[in-house]
Amino acid sequence: MPSKKISPSEPLIDELIKHNIALEKVSLELLESVNKMTRRMDRMLSLFEEAAKNIEAAETFDEKPVIKQISELVEQNKVLARGLLLIERFIRDKTPSGFNPANMRPKPLPKTDLG
Repeated sequence: MPSKKISPSEPLIDELIKHNIALEKVSLELLESVNKMTRRMDRMLSLFEEAAKNIEAAETFDEKPVIKQISELVEQNKVLARGLLLIERFIRDKTPSGFNPANMRPKPLPKTDLG
């Protein structure tokens, strides 16, 4: 029976084949990841394009009613602020030491005889 001689390069070739197969697997995984990332980037770009269209449409929208509402809110805030200032002045005028939170501590109840 003729014996087959194993050359010293055969284990090296087997090792190279294993590494080449592993490298191809990693390359495929990388390619799949890049494809997923590309799809996600496309979706994100579509989202930005849609947002830009909505912003452009909002800019052409008549903004006067919104500005009017904001102006009315500012006026209401001014009226409320004036009212609060008047209440504060009233309290300061009616209390001998002015409005001081330290003077507003609860006082103990007087002692009473129950018997």
